[in-house]
Amino acid sequence: MKKILTFLKNEPMLWLSVLAALLSFLITPPGKDIFSRIDWHTLGTLFMMLIVLEGFKQENIFRPIIRLTSKFSSIAVLSLFLIFGVFFSSMFVTNDVSLIIFVPLTILLFRAGDKEKYILPVISMENIAAIRGSMLMPFGSPQNLFLFEQSGLSATSFIQYMAPLSLLSGILLIGFVAFLYRRNIQETIVIQSKEVAGVWEKKYLPRRIGYLVLFCIILWTIVSRTKLWPFAIIVVVITVAILNVKLFIKVDYVLLVTFLCFFIFSSSITSNPTVSAFLEKSVNGREYWWTILLSQVISNVPATIVLYPFSHSFTGLIYGADTAGLVSLIGSLASVINYRIYVREYPKNGRKFILVFTLISWIFFAIVVMPGYFLAQFW
Repeated sequence: MKKILTFLKNEPMLWLSVLAALLSFLITPPGKDIFSRIDWHTLGTLFMMLIVLEGFKQENIFRPIIRLTSKFSSIAVLSLFLIFGVFFSSMFVTNDVSLIIFVPLTILLFRAGDKEKYILPVISMENIAAIRGSMLMPFGSPQNLFLFEQSGLSATSFIQYMAPLSLLSGILLIGFVAFLYRRNIQETIVIQSKEVAGVWEKKYLPRRIGYLVLFCIILWTIVSRTKLWPFAIIVVVITVAILNVKLFIKVDYVLLVTFLCFFIFSSSITSNPTVSAFLEKSVNGREYWWTILLSQVISNVPATIVLYPFSHSFTGLIYGADTAGLVSLIGSLASVINYRIYVREYPKNGRKFILVFTLISWIFFAIVVMPGYFLAQFW
């Protein structure tokens, strides 16, 4: 019992998501179609990314990036490199994937440079970078991809809608980094590249090539919107089993269960006729605020899917979805991923993460929330 209580204490997002899923059954009793309404595509893609990136860590595939970053002597410059690495990569590989790549790298580098006190504020800004950088591209996030497909907009028009807020966010992030290191903007960091980057053993070259090929397959399934993604999962599972079957033990299954429970909650409440009638009446003309608020209960991806049938403003809905992740940890599933990566390294610091994350995100939110609202009215 003590171990169970300790586990639950260290995994607040897990028991919160399970509780939400169970409560949703009181709103709408589960039917035969409950599993058919779950976003298995997102869950499958996340599973593939988690297991392949575990392979990346095992085989030290990030070694070239680590060696590059170890050459930065200024911690401010290093932070900007990592934050904007997330900002720009999230535009093309989705915000979830960019965080899975850069947050562990950030923890590794700051530990090696004896700058652990800066890990939480920097990965909190990386979270903002993932949310606000990914908003520029149609495939930057699941909600963007969903609304892009539904709207019928061209990619050029979509980017034009999103560019002003994305640009503003990039400028603000530079200001946030300058403020973080305001007492000593020239503060240095020393990272021993040989110790951190490690070595590449020739005998494991096939594994490294295999994981890189699998990573490209996963990116192709995301960008191409292919319906063949179940076959991609099969290919990934078989290949990983051949390369290193022990990786299956290291997958963050808690994160997968958390996502699953949130999807169950979303599908349950939207299938209730009373809830649907209420949303039909309330959402029209208030899409921006409704998306932000509902996302704090079920996160922005399910909230976008829930509200789309009742929405008449594309910009209100998408600006709200891409701002909601700044309000709370639940607001974006990407934030949940960030939290999970951190607490796996620092199991006792879950509350500290939430406090620092919320403070930095709320300050950012307070600055961008009204420009987003006025732009939604203008467009």
